[in-house]
Amino acid sequence: MRIAISGKSGSGKTTIGHMLADKLNYSFISGGYFFRKKAEEYKMDLLTFNKYSESHPEIDYDQDSMLLDFLKKNDNIVIESRLSAYIAYTNNIKALKVYLYASDDVRYKRLIERDKTDLSFLNERYRSEILRYMKFYGIDYNNYIYYDLIIDTDKKTPEEIVNNIIEFKKIKCR
Repeated sequence: MRIAISGKSGSGKTTIGHMLADKLNYSFISGGYFFRKKAEEYKMDLLTFNKYSESHPEIDYDQDSMLLDFLKKNDNIVIESRLSAYIAYTNNIKALKVYLYASDDVRYKRLIERDKTDLSFLNERYRSEILRYMKFYGIDYNNYIYYDLIIDTDKKTPEEIVNNIIEFKKIKCR
């Protein structure tokens, strides 16, 4: 079974993805990790690279192609990225597609603690991502049509969220 986890920055995608993969003994892949590594290759910070990517669609297309290839060729995986569920959905790849929702207040608190950054950086990064996805794909990945399961992460522990996904997976796989 493939599990694609999407959501905004700070929603818990990577934390939940790692925990879920460990609990299910699945492989884990993070789109955010590859995007950050690509930014390092270009010797740019994340915001500068996001802005650069706005006029260089090949960056997103290359990453999405890699994620699509990984989804097609692998099973028993957890893959997290903004577009992982969209990619599975539009390519008819059988996957449990999960959207992790978090309110802006909770996301900002998590991201400021994690990235040691400020609110203006987070807003600009989000603006850049929404612009790129709309411009390059004509989509809003926050549109819930792409998902099988939507979980509000504001008041749940990571363990509760992982257990919710596993329980849903059991029902879906019957």
